[in-house]
Amino acid sequence: MAGPDPRLAPAAPSKMEGWPGAWYVPCLASLETLQELCRKENLRCKSIGITNRSLKSYEVEYLCDYKVEEGTEYYLVKWKGWPESSNTWEPQKNLKCPLLLQNFLSDKNEYLSRVKEGKALKVRNHVKALKPAVADYIVRKAKQRIALQRWKEELNRKKNHRGMILVENTVDLEGPPLDFYYINEYKPAPGINVINGITTGCECSDCPAEKCCPKEAGFILAYNKKKKLKIQPGLPIYECNSFCRCGPDCPNRIVQKGTQYSLCIFRTNNGRGWGVKTLQKIKTNSFVMEYVGEVITSEEAERRGQLYDNQGNTYLFDLDYDSDEFTVDAARYGNVSHFVNHSCDPNLQVFNVFIDNLDLRLPRIALFSTRTIKAGEELTFDYQMKGSIDLTSDSADGLSPSRKRIRTVCKCGAVCCRGYLN
Repeated sequence: MAGPDPRLAPAAPSKMEGWPGAWYVPCLASLETLQELCRKENLRCKSIGITNRSLKSYEVEYLCDYKVEEGTEYYLVKWKGWPESSNTWEPQKNLKCPLLLQNFLSDKNEYLSRVKEGKALKVRNHVKALKPAVADYIVRKAKQRIALQRWKEELNRKKNHRGMILVENTVDLEGPPLDFYYINEYKPAPGINVINGITTGCECSDCPAEKCCPKEAGFILAYNKKKKLKIQPGLPIYECNSFCRCGPDCPNRIVQKGTQYSLCIFRTNNGRGWGVKTLQKIKTNSFVMEYVGEVITSEEAERRGQLYDNQGNTYLFDLDYDSDEFTVDAARYGNVSHFVNHSCDPNLQVFNVFIDNLDLRLPRIALFSTRTIKAGEELTFDYQMKGSIDLTSDSADGLSPSRKRIRTVCKCGAVCCRGYLN
């Protein structure tokens, strides 16, 4: 029997975080190689496009190129589940994929418009073949579109809240982040307990009217009967927990239900990378999302912060409600909030929340709207808010001299912009 294919040799194995005794190895095989192997062995793998349908038939995945021969228009077709070596030229009359044809023409015109630097585009109908640079851009754009669609599906499979997550990039060819893993709640580092074992809850039949959880903690109820925030920034939120007598419709259960709005992760057009916009109107004082990530010690945050400085970005959020013992790092593990940008005039405000953990060192971080936010508007918060965040090698306020950062120019565009993020 022949030895293993050297192209499939795994890299050095590494322990899979959060899975005791489990290991994973990065696959070095290309998508093409995997597709060829699946077809050869008659195997199905939905994640790489090999299904019963694609094994038995041909389906257009995207269009790669265009030419005209003897008066007939041809398109170079990438077949779904087949490697690029199997691409074939097909006459347009045989293609039953109007959306893919539309994407092809749109991508071609977009590339030509950019090359002409905004000048009026004159599309010539007598072109016999595309220039290699145009065809290359169309293929890259098609691959990006597929990658972003897969990422969107993955995000929506993993999220545990009501709101949907969309992904959009009409700015450049950037695809999904390569080292980001979606999580719904804090991922504690070894030795850190984010659940302190609450065994009792309130006995209320009408939480707003009775001595509920926040009153037991010495604070007022954070929400009104319309489930909108009524407390000032800086005050904590104490929600009913899993041992409380009240049901799921209790007006003191808001953050724990997760994001209720459909949001879109989109590529900004002014060099701020990815951002997040709402697809629905959000009323004032409404809960929008929770900020989650790895919970690490401040000492570990110091070490990571120095490494992140070399990369030009970091996602360290100090949990400093009661002390500065712990930090949330959303660089690799996080949710939609990972992509929310800074603004000096933000529409979101940070609040500390306590539900199933009353440890004052480990509050959950919730973002609430400060005003009515229109559908399509970008969501932002001030990285220098209480609970100081350090998201782009910047926020130096309140940090020790060893953690002072190089000043970073702010691109928020607000009238009241401070000029720098720190």
